[in-house]
Parts: sequence; structure tokens; C-alpha cells
Amino acid sequence: MSAINAYFENLSELLSRTLDTQQNALETAARQIANALRDGGMVYTFGTGHGHLLALEIFYRAGGMVRLCPILDEKLMLHISAAGSTLEERNEEWVAKLLEKYPIKAGDVLIAMSNSGRNAVPVLLADEARSRGAYVIALTSMQHTQAVTSRNRLNLRLFETADLILDNGGVLGDASWQAADGAMVGPTSTAIGAAMLQSIVCRVKELSLEENFEADYFKSSNVDGGDEWNNALIERYKDQIPGLL
Repeated sequence: MSAINAYFENLSELLSRTLDTQQNALETAARQIANALRDGGMVYTFGTGHGHLLALEIFYRAGGMVRLCPILDEKLMLHISAAGSTLEERNEEWVAKLLEKYPIKAGDVLIAMSNSGRNAVPVLLADEARSRGAYVIALTSMQHTQAVTSRNRLNLRLFETADLILDNGGVLGDASWQAADGAMVGPTSTAIGAAMLQSIVCRVKELSLEENFEADYFKSSNVDGGDEWNNALIERYKDQIPGLL
């Protein structure tokens, strides 16, 4: 079997297993987000390194929720300095800086993404958000995080700070396919995490229709009428969501 086939087969099996094992947690996540939107709360997403890709995955997307705010800083992402971002996510001073710009409060939801769940910034941010009364969802790999120690002053891992755990089912180290020379390649956390998040988005929309509450969604800007629809929503939410305008 070629590496291409092996990776797709592994990913397909992992998607199926994730649905089987995480369906109740996904439903709970969707209902908590629906409750927040119904009551005027904000949904925040946060991840460092490649986790920030998931923080952006459901932001400003065609078919994506509008009242959703990714917590972003370039130094915690990859495009300025990939190696530097690894060091920065271990720096506890970031939490106060981020919360100054993104004032998470009671009634909000934070989805925090970290495959290992060990580094300071996502863990301490999640802990502080929870202490403020926000509902915290951790998207992590339980196999990975339970095999490592924490790297923060609280001596906690991300799942230990959360109200709800979403397990992406990934293996220790994330890479899932072993090459002939023994190297492990082919991480799964982004693909599985994206599928989990988008399934939650779909369910929130379904709940909004079933229970008759407002949950604004973007349209594609590349279909007729999309710009007009989206611009009205941007005008409405631009002061609440940094980076939207």
C-alpha cells in the first residue's frame, strides 16, 4: 500500500472512530455554544503553533458562525518565526496580554486547541477564562497529553482546565504513518480537529432553527449576493470581533 493510501485509510478510520467516541461530547459542545449565542455571548477560539490553524478554521468562513472571535497574535503563530512561536507558547506573560485585547467573560465559550496540552499559554488562558465564568472546551489528544508532563506554573494540562474535552484521537507526537526508515510523518490533528469543529458549527445552526434563536452565519463572498449579506454582518459585529473588518 502506498503512503498516500495508507494515510487516507488511517484518517478515514480515525474520523469514524472519532464520531463513535466523541459524538456525545460534540453534541454537548454544540449545545453550550448555542446557549451562549442565545444569551448574547461570544465564542472564542485559541491555539498556538499549528493550533492557530484550527482557531481560524471556523472564523469568517462561508457557512461559518459570525459571532466567533479567534484569539490571535503573530508571535504565537508560525509565519513570523516558527521556532520562535514554540518558545513563545511557553511564556506565561502572554495570557494577560491576550485577555486585555480579548476580554473573555461569563457567558462566553472558549475553544482552546493544543494537541499536547502541556504548554503554558493555552493552559493558563483556559484556566483564567474558566475562572471568569466562561465555558471552556479543550480540543486535544488524550493519548499524547496523558503521556507528557505539564510546562506551566499550575502543573496542569489543557484537559485539566476544561469543562469539556474533545479528544482528536491522535497518537503521541501526532504523526501517524511510519516510513521505511522509521520516521513518523502524516499528522492528523488538523484534519480531525477541523472535522470536529465544523460538525459543531453545523449542529449549532440546526439547534438555532429547532429552538428559534439567532445564530448568524456568513455566506460565500464568491456567490451572488454574498458580499451584501456578509457586509451587513461585518458592520454589525466589527466592534466586537478584532480583525473582522
